[in-house]
Amino acid sequence: MTSDHGFTCSCCGARHGGLPLHYTAEAPAVWNAAFAEADDCLLSSDQCVVKDRHYFVKGLIEIPVIGTDEMFSWAVWVSLSRENFARAVDVWETPGRESEPPYFGWLNTELPVYSSTTLNLKTNLHTRPLGERPFVELEPTGHPLAVEQRTGITPDRVCEIAAAVLHPAGGGRG
Repeated sequence: MTSDHGFTCSCCGARHGGLPLHYTAEAPAVWNAAFAEADDCLLSSDQCVVKDRHYFVKGLIEIPVIGTDEMFSWAVWVSLSRENFARAVDVWETPGRESEPPYFGWLNTELPVYSSTTLNLKTNLHTRPLGERPFVELEPTGHPLAVEQRTGITPDRVCEIAAAVLHPAGGGRG
């Protein structure tokens, strides 16, 4: 299976071109559009500050697709302490930043394809080389998302996720 192949959607029965292997959250769960004009708030494609009290970095939860060489990913937001956020910003454009120790954080993205909330799962955010999004390592718990990160998902599960994301009213949690 490659990402070029389409799939027949279990929600609408239509054939969708390409199998989506990447989804992104545009903002942390706590973000409100009203914050956009506030002096103490910032939302960029990689970093977010809310009321100069809450700090977030976007990273990737990567999940191997079993039986393929593909990687499925969720681009999610992780909250960091003020100190860790300041350090991440300090080295953001620095070559060699991948040698930084991981930063502890809390997942701040709700992924509604899971039966239990993904908010506030414990994470370690691993900085990668310049130009690459950080890697989000979930605490190895029994949460379905953490289990999938450790064990991988089938191509059928990728299709389930695609159907649920493309048709949230018909897909919902699962």
